[in-house]
Amino acid sequence: MPDSHLLPLLLPGLLLLGLAGAVVGSFIALTSLRLPRGEPVVVSRSRCSGCQRQLTAIELVPLLSYLVQRGRCRHCAAAIERRYPAIEGAAAVIGIVAAVAVPGTQAIPAAILGWWLLLLAILDGEYFWLPSILTLPLVAVGLAVTAVVDPAALTDHLIGAVCGYASLAGIAALYRSVRGRAGLGGGDARLFAASGAWLGWLPLPLVLAVAAVAGLVVALLLWRRRLSWTTRLPFGVFLAAATWLVYLVRPWPY
Repeated sequence: MPDSHLLPLLLPGLLLLGLAGAVVGSFIALTSLRLPRGEPVVVSRSRCSGCQRQLTAIELVPLLSYLVQRGRCRHCAAAIERRYPAIEGAAAVIGIVAAVAVPGTQAIPAAILGWWLLLLAILDGEYFWLPSILTLPLVAVGLAVTAVVDPAALTDHLIGAVCGYASLAGIAALYRSVRGRAGLGGGDARLFAASGAWLGWLPLPLVLAVAAVAGLVVALLLWRRRLSWTTRLPFGVFLAAATWLVYLVRPWPY
């Protein structure tokens, strides 16, 4: 957390990344619905889920439109899903946290990583799906950011990507051979490869430990809901959160 006398200097960055986050959050909310359905994400205009009327620009202002319209369509009064402002707000918070936690222009890739992981966490939480169309580019972007920001660390991050994938893929293969069923999906291994691409190989055990503990806590909290050993938990949600948390607390600058 920066000193209080530095906050005026950080304010433009806070506002910029916060507003950008709200806009990106609107896109994330839309993508998290359309991508699993196989619908076009970019070219298709947004419509009201009730009357199917095409929404105007004034109705698509992140957060503000929902508040002004009191959570309902202006024409048919159909309720607007709360997931939209919730995701927009979460993405705005990610941008603000990135601006506070990471110095200077390095806050931008930190925010991008957070937004990307938010989308993946939503997809895994709702559909148990971590599509390669999102995880593999995240690996490439992590390596590209490293090459620009800290070229000397690129080898460590390449090793991290390989080790991240190999470790979870190996655990998944071992579990399948012992239990006769899948325990981890291929998306988890690709997401952990992305963790290594962004963080390097050294923080990977910490990321895995944080994700595992978080998953265990959630499992214990859900135990009263008759959680069994065969109940599926979206491990990618915890892996995404742990990756961003470790990225934020790493020593800055390099």
